[in-house]
Amino acid sequence: MRIPIMLTVAAAAVGLVATLLLGQLLLNPPRPLIVSAAFDDARITPNADGQNDLTTFRYTLSRYANVTLRFEDAAGRVFVFRNDEPRFAGDYSVLFSGVVAGYLNEGEAFEGVIERRLLADGVYTWSLTARNAQEEQTVSGTLALEGGDTALPLLTAFSVAPSVFSPNQDGIDDRVEVNVYLEKPADLRVVLIDEAGRELPISARKEGRKAGEAGRHIFDYEGGIDLGANPPPDGTYQVVAIAQDAVGQRVRQTSTLTIVKGGKPRAEIVPQAVGVDVVFAVRPYEERFASSFDQLGDLVEPPTDPADRVFRPITMQLGDMLVFMLTVENYSDVPIRTSAPPSGTVYQQEQNAASLGAFEESGAWRVGIQCETSTMSFPYRWAIGSAQDLVAVTDERNGNTYYYLPPRARAVVWGAIRMTRLEKRQNPQTCWAGLIHEDVEVSLRNSFVGAREIELVDPLAVSNVSEEGE
Repeated sequence: MRIPIMLTVAAAAVGLVATLLLGQLLLNPPRPLIVSAAFDDARITPNADGQNDLTTFRYTLSRYANVTLRFEDAAGRVFVFRNDEPRFAGDYSVLFSGVVAGYLNEGEAFEGVIERRLLADGVYTWSLTARNAQEEQTVSGTLALEGGDTALPLLTAFSVAPSVFSPNQDGIDDRVEVNVYLEKPADLRVVLIDEAGRELPISARKEGRKAGEAGRHIFDYEGGIDLGANPPPDGTYQVVAIAQDAVGQRVRQTSTLTIVKGGKPRAEIVPQAVGVDVVFAVRPYEERFASSFDQLGDLVEPPTDPADRVFRPITMQLGDMLVFMLTVENYSDVPIRTSAPPSGTVYQQEQNAASLGAFEESGAWRVGIQCETSTMSFPYRWAIGSAQDLVAVTDERNGNTYYYLPPRARAVVWGAIRMTRLEKRQNPQTCWAGLIHEDVEVSLRNSFVGAREIELVDPLAVSNVSEEGE
């Protein structure tokens, strides 16, 4: 019986393939998954002195695999350096300083997390395991550590106060202090971490201690507002302190911080609906307006005469009141705090806000009037709104009540100064208004508003001149 020619050809092809495969196996036998693995030096002294602190671990994979590098001490305890990490075929090398994933020794307690820690002195068996879906292989050897600097860069004090703060420059809970005590020299960072894992650095306060020194370090956080930036959105964040020493050991402490009512306050003096930026008018003084540290006098009414809304120099008699009126707008998204005295308060020329008990308050906004003969910056100050304009907020912790002009709101402010001193060398003089954010700034656009020439006339001097002429 004759064999079909196609079967003969097929059999020959199969035989050829088998022969080629056999030849390939003979010439290139299968390579192990881990072709080689070893440390350059089998002994290190990891103490950051620059001598024999590091060694290089080199290994070669013939095929794709997940690799794990572990160390086992004489007592059988296992420490992990790399854990099940994917690698393609090829040559690899990594520096090793004796630092592995963080661990606790028996009987140790630590508030926080040890992220990386140096192995104690001793001889360790290292093992490199490579595995994939079809195979697994382990190669091992020994490594000795001597004279290691195993002291951890512990953070024995870590506090965040207050835990809730409102970065809006109102002078109340505007800043957070992070207090850290570092037990040994180390690189120390403090960061704010949001829900997305983004880090925002918190700067250390400069108080004579250098960065990285052992001891107490204080970090100050105000949300970036001091630099003109908007603070992070309201919410709860992690405050994380991280210390890493020269050997590479790293520890972490974590707390929480909640931001509420955050935002950059912005306000300005805006022009009157008709006429000038600042209305100035003259009125006779009455003793009922007199105010002192202990007693506030009657409040003067705001100017209502349309003629006062015209920009012109003012001439007034000594002893009369220079009355002003202006409008303040809070054009930010946060309320702005203000404080006494109220609109309508009348100052004597020699008085100032402190003489009426209205001391400067960090974060408070006030309207001020200053003249060329003033002996201090904006001695005469008023709250930025009347009771109907402001919102009262009581702090439950201390019982204090604070007053705020709401976001996107406007308020009319007015008051008066009784002009009682005539300086011949400075007559007429210029008076102007300003919007003061106390202990923060007087912005340029709010520092010299509605400037007006004011001339004082002494009625007694005019009367004497008239009598001499007769």
